[in-house]
Amino acid sequence: MIPKEKKNPKSTFSNFSIKKEILEAIKDLGFVSPTPIQEKVIPVLMKSGQDLIATAQTGTGKTAAFGLPLLSLTNEKNLKTQTLILCPTRELCIQISKDLKNYSKFLDNINIVPVYGGAKIDTQMRALKKGAQVVVGTPGRTKDLIKRRKLSIDSIDRVILDEADEMLSMGFKEDLESILSKTPKEKQTLLFSATMTKKVKEVTKGYMNNIKEISVARMNVASENVKHVNYIVQARDRYEVIKRVSDMNPDIYGIVFCRTRRETKDVANKLMNDNYNADTLHGDLSQAQRDDVMNRFRKRQIQILVATDVAARGLDVNDLTHIINFNLPDDYETYIHRSGRTGRAGKTGISIAIIHGRETRKLKEIERKHGISFKKELVPNGDDICKNRLYSLIDKIEKVSVDEKQIEPFLPYIYEKLDWLDREKLIKHFVSAEFNRYLSYYKNSADINFDGYSESDSKSRGGNRNRSRNKGRGRGRSRGQNSFRGNSNTGRNEGRPRRRKKNKSSKSNS
Repeated sequence: MIPKEKKNPKSTFSNFSIKKEILEAIKDLGFVSPTPIQEKVIPVLMKSGQDLIATAQTGTGKTAAFGLPLLSLTNEKNLKTQTLILCPTRELCIQISKDLKNYSKFLDNINIVPVYGGAKIDTQMRALKKGAQVVVGTPGRTKDLIKRRKLSIDSIDRVILDEADEMLSMGFKEDLESILSKTPKEKQTLLFSATMTKKVKEVTKGYMNNIKEISVARMNVASENVKHVNYIVQARDRYEVIKRVSDMNPDIYGIVFCRTRRETKDVANKLMNDNYNADTLHGDLSQAQRDDVMNRFRKRQIQILVATDVAARGLDVNDLTHIINFNLPDDYETYIHRSGRTGRAGKTGISIAIIHGRETRKLKEIERKHGISFKKELVPNGDDICKNRLYSLIDKIEKVSVDEKQIEPFLPYIYEKLDWLDREKLIKHFVSAEFNRYLSYYKNSADINFDGYSESDSKSRGGNRNRSRNKGRGRGRSRGQNSFRGNSNTGRNEGRPRRRKKNKSSKSNS
């Protein structure tokens, strides 16, 4: 996609020799000025057939950088495959195809066909048989179609390797070599990669010549619309942080990022077992399951999606309110990728890092490299959450639309049933019906904020974790105390909290 931010006002797409129909399309999409990677790549592709390596981060406008010129150079009268684009995941394959179709919507005879695993191969073969000048594929499915002789690439003009580092890290090296070996020697090869690893360089040596290298200044800087927050807790309390953040924010719509599939499954299962509106996205799901999860998430039928970085690639969702880092990624650039999924289109968002004391160094490194600042905050306590949920409920009641005609027939029974309650008692009963569940769960909730020592340090100090727990809290309460009191109900969703089992349910792998 073409980012809407960080445009260069001194340059426009009309400066390039791009077909007028394509210029009209991208203008219709609301874009005028190219990004740095587009400024450097498009002229090269339009004027020469030279092989090219571009080091560029996700979200810099790579798809348009290669997509606009390849569409302009495509012979619409020739239905043979002229361009092959390879990418690591199904989601990215679909996204690239969607973008290219948007850019070419005013061109009459351009056929773009995505091919990927997890979908019916017969459907894809029929689409290819009709003719496809541009094929976007994942390595496995592309190799399969070539083997079946349903996709011919022996006369293509160009091949594009998008996110080459990811394809290689995911084990597609043999598939890529098999595919590239079947392409003509006289072609243009374009390689886009976030990082230039040793494996990527090996590919360039074997299949690229007379290479032009392009590198742009990182655009992976944090959005000004994103607030970066960190909570310091012990590893075993990471899951509890997610619950408290969710309870504190009734309208949360976000992604929880985990490092591994195992962690992703574990966190998601716990959230669902605790009746949170959550689900998971990871590599072990079938394609049908992945599609179902992503569709429900886009429709906001899921409020919290727990995912790995790879699984979330190609998932383009608007209006996310929160990004929660269950673990900080090993690659600091990945943190910027994650946080950049919120705070878009002029809206604000929050990126939360859940860390223990030893990870403060990582935060400092992210701050230094990307010019952002993390605000250390305290995990909401039971008092905070109960107040916030109560006030949210009251606001909801105040603003609810009343259909007088529809409710009129039921009022006599309601008046009769509640006649014994005066105004004050009626309000108390009504509010408590929804609110008691939170009071029950958080009545004696512990303060899980930690002073920053590692767990091993804590043990060596005699387990004295409480000495600084309330330091600076300024809330006038000690651990285990809460100004809210009430009778208990259990349940979740509007009032999610279910009494947790302290020995297991609050723990998670870290």
